Amino acid sequence: MKFFKSSAIILFALTFFILSCSTVPITGRKQLNLVPHESMLSMSFEQYDQFLKKHKLSADKKQTQMVKRTGQRIQTAVEQYFTENRMSYTLRNYKWDFNLVENKEANAWCMPGGKVVIYTGILQYTKDETGLAVVMSHEIGHAIAGHGNERMSQFLALQMGGTALSTALASQPSETQKLWMTAFGVGAQLGFILPYSRIQEYEADHLGLIFMAKAGYDPESALDFWDRMSKKKEGNQPPVFLSTHPSDAMRIRKIKELIPEARKYYKKAR
Repeated sequence: MKFFKSSAIILFALTFFILSCSTVPITGRKQLNLVPHESMLSMSFEQYDQFLKKHKLSADKKQTQMVKRTGQRIQTAVEQYFTENRMSYTLRNYKWDFNLVENKEANAWCMPGGKVVIYTGILQYTKDETGLAVVMSHEIGHAIAGHGNERMSQFLALQMGGTALSTALASQPSETQKLWMTAFGVGAQLGFILPYSRIQEYEADHLGLIFMAKAGYDPESALDFWDRMSKKKEGNQPPVFLSTHPSDAMRIRKIKELIPEARKYYKKAR
């Protein structure tokens, strides 16, 4: 009898996992996805609006225009890619927005729905628009790949038995909201950061290279950016961007392996 009960539990768990899986665009990896697309977007827009109310936008018009221009070019490239591959549903109800926030931290992030924030502190490392495109396309790659949803789903499954996001917010609102912010790299000021897994990092690199290339930015420039970042130090600590985005020889080697594929999408911007 115990054998049948155990088998039933295992079967239920497997069925639950299979039904809760989604596929990462481009790479095809299966991932756990417990939070509905609409719920992710709704909470993203709410948290994004709250963030902008509490943080000062950059007064530097030139840098702000560069951020918006770069973001719009990558947005167009992403939309074209998914239209060409009959996957436009992936971007349903997206409301893209690109902002430069006055903050000395070297950080950047993208929430679901295309809500992108660049901190002024990271511009010293990007150097120019192409370097910025590397960062922005990488962060957009995380969002398109659903990495935030995946990490939220893992938390809900392991800590709350697969409960819904709305239930988690009602029962543990502070903890859940803090996890949400750190899941997208927003929470450095909250005292802890939830790092992306190495698999997720490589996926964001992969998607990002294709998106930036399709937007007209040379994907080979990603090597220069990550090489710079791997050597940068602020005292004894790496920049915030590196604390959540490990940069090492293996990463650079993998990017080199992906560049030939990305180059197929590259058309030098006029």
